[in-house]
Amino acid sequence: MSRDPHPHSPIPASPEPPSPTSAGTPSEPPLLSVHAAVVFLAAFLIGLVMGGLMFLHDKSVPAAVAAGLVTAGGSVPVLHKLIG
Repeated sequence: MSRDPHPHSPIPASPEPPSPTSAGTPSEPPLLSVHAAVVFLAAFLIGLVMGGLMFLHDKSVPAAVAAGLVTAGGSVPVLHKLIG
């Protein structure tokens, strides 16, 4: 009984030409730029942490939400300059 040295020889893949939709720019621009998305995500995380810390301190949900919103809103211009 003899064995074939290459039982599963790979089939050469032929590259497909690029489709018209993937060749150029996207048909519609993105909603947010990458810079804006990173700034807003970082501001959200900072506000979430500050709101959580405020809740652990005061045990008041309205105070925690207010502190988180103020912190997130105040951090957006700072992050825009730092990350930009």
